[in-house]
Amino acid sequence: MKKVYILALEQAVVQAIAGSQYCFQTVNMFLTQKGANPLFEIQLVGAKTKVDPGSPGFSIQPDLLIENSELADLVIIPPLFGDLDYSIQTNQAFIPWILDQQQKGAEIASLCLGAFLLAETGLVDGKKCSTHWGFIQDFKNRYPEVLIQDGAIITEEAGIYSSGGANSYWNLLLHIVEKYVDRETAILLSKYFAIDIGRNDQSAFTIFNGQIEHPDEEIRKAQLIIEKRYPEKLTVEELAQEVSLGRRSFERRFKKATNNTVLEYIHRVKIEAAKKKFESSGKNINEVMWEIGYTDPKAFRVAFKKVTGTSPKSYKEKYNKARA
Repeated sequence: MKKVYILALEQAVVQAIAGSQYCFQTVNMFLTQKGANPLFEIQLVGAKTKVDPGSPGFSIQPDLLIENSELADLVIIPPLFGDLDYSIQTNQAFIPWILDQQQKGAEIASLCLGAFLLAETGLVDGKKCSTHWGFIQDFKNRYPEVLIQDGAIITEEAGIYSSGGANSYWNLLLHIVEKYVDRETAILLSKYFAIDIGRNDQSAFTIFNGQIEHPDEEIRKAQLIIEKRYPEKLTVEELAQEVSLGRRSFERRFKKATNNTVLEYIHRVKIEAAKKKFESSGKNINEVMWEIGYTDPKAFRVAFKKVTGTSPKSYKEKYNKARA
């Protein structure tokens, strides 16, 4: 039997706690239906006998407390919810316990914003880690030693797993089931829960709002110029002049402040505008391409796929179906 501990955290997404439990219980059901023995022993582990996950109408009664726990094969850290500082602080008791479990041989999996509690342990310093696309910059600011994987849905390194945003945690659970059981069972599970087992990138769901939470006023001014005038053919030299900086200094400071080169930023703003137009209008691909400042269809397709992980045609079709 594989012992799986799911942490009953304060201020956590209760649906992900229940979903993780449901996942491994369903695998056990599949195995028994085939005449095999159940593989997973699943328990909710808490720091208190009654846990408030922060969702109205819900409370959790853990199966056992951390001080009474044994060594797990897998520890699952569910997503935090609400104010992250408060959520991290209220779950401090788990940090030494997670470290002890990992040092004794347990694998650790964080789901979505559970990566913040994982990073508090120091276990992913110098290692790869994923989290929700909307919290990438906050994560980078808090944990600069961690190699955050922008856009990745599943990350695995040295027995530590992490997932991208929101329901992407199901993709990580499928990955773990494939590793612990086999691919056939993971595929069956994906069909049972109607989850795309092949999805490995959350870029298509990313809303690019620009990285403006930095102290460099000249660079923020340049960002506003780009966001207002993105359909124009803006050059690096022109932008540098408008904010009274030399080109080399401008490029260096822009990269430091935004984690993008100037040209990368321009393309991301253009593509975000294209996504919104596809989502809210019936305009064709060429019309949208021209409106955001592209003249070469191939260059537009390449840039769009680089940012979103999909083609303009596929993206447009997806949202046209949703609007129908």
